[in-house]
Amino acid sequence: MIVKQYLMFILYSLCASVFKGIQGQYPITQNVTVVEGATANMTCRVDYNDNTSLQWSNPAQQTLFFGDKKALRDHRIELVRASSQELTIRINDVSLSDEGLYTCSLFTMPVRTTKAFLTVLGVPGRPEITGFTKPAMEGDVVTLTCTTSGSKPAATIRWFRNDKEVQGTKEVNATGKSFTVRSSLQFQVDKRDDGVAYTCSVEHVSLSKPYMTTEVLEVHYAPHLEITHSLIIPQEGQYFKLECVSIGNPIPEPVEWSKDGGELPDIERMIVEGRELTITTLNKTDNGTYRCEASNHLGSSSAEYILFVYAKDFPGPTTDPNALGQHGPDHALIGGVVAVVVFITLCLIIVLGRYLARHKGTYLTHEAKGAEDAPDADTAIINAEGNHVHAEEKKEYFI
Repeated sequence: MIVKQYLMFILYSLCASVFKGIQGQYPITQNVTVVEGATANMTCRVDYNDNTSLQWSNPAQQTLFFGDKKALRDHRIELVRASSQELTIRINDVSLSDEGLYTCSLFTMPVRTTKAFLTVLGVPGRPEITGFTKPAMEGDVVTLTCTTSGSKPAATIRWFRNDKEVQGTKEVNATGKSFTVRSSLQFQVDKRDDGVAYTCSVEHVSLSKPYMTTEVLEVHYAPHLEITHSLIIPQEGQYFKLECVSIGNPIPEPVEWSKDGGELPDIERMIVEGRELTITTLNKTDNGTYRCEASNHLGSSSAEYILFVYAKDFPGPTTDPNALGQHGPDHALIGGVVAVVVFITLCLIIVLGRYLARHKGTYLTHEAKGAEDAPDADTAIINAEGNHVHAEEKKEYFI
């Protein structure tokens, strides 16, 4: 009985060892992802091996290594480690063509195999922006195109106008195992686009940070002029300056000054320096319309300023030429108050007149009541006398 139990124990142990060995002889691998041009390590392991050889094969089922023996003549592939429980190989300078399903085989009876997928990421090229016309003319329709090639999977392109994202139209084309991505941005330019930076950003899983390229748009547009002045209320004897502020690209120049449609009358007191006209000492003869004109190749523009010189003792702001923030008497406000007072007065007169008109009537003496309808004078006298009996009554009545 004891011998029988001992034999059963030995048989159980052998079966368990065989089962464990069979279970532990399945090769174990992991999928690998690398960037194009990098190095890929492919590892195959077994938990239990009775000196059975391991082998790596490529997606074309070509043997790369059988144990520690190299089978394929590819200088990029080399052995890292070979033992009874591990076979690790290295593929240098990985290309997109290396992507695929690799097989690790354990040569037992039967042969046991495990697959590992090698994913190769195609790095996108630096983006390029085309379609810029330097300079663009105001009103032109411009199409900007950003292109990047060689990405796998397809890269993502984003557009920015200065710091604000704008939407473009995306196009993806396959070129072999990689992709060429284009994104277009179309818009009509105006002077607000002058100096604006348009940035194309390429994002991809293979990049630690996006690739970016930027172009600054130059827009030519016709000029616009305005005149600024140094005093709110110019007075006799003051220093006075007018400046012709111009907006345009190219910058409109030169700036021409005139007074009342003719040349400046007093060049000794009226000094022109670039865009500025300075009158050193104001007097009443300086009253008039001052005009500045300038042009570029897209057009011309002008602006006017009417100067009225007040008497020296006229109350107003300080004579500091930079005191643009001060204000003189608000004549508009005073005039508005006067107008309101006059309007209210007229309304009261009209209402009072209508009231009096409605209460106006014909007042008759009590003695004359009835006489007004008499056919002749005698009858009127008789009717009037007949009314004396009512002397205590009210002498007047209202019709």
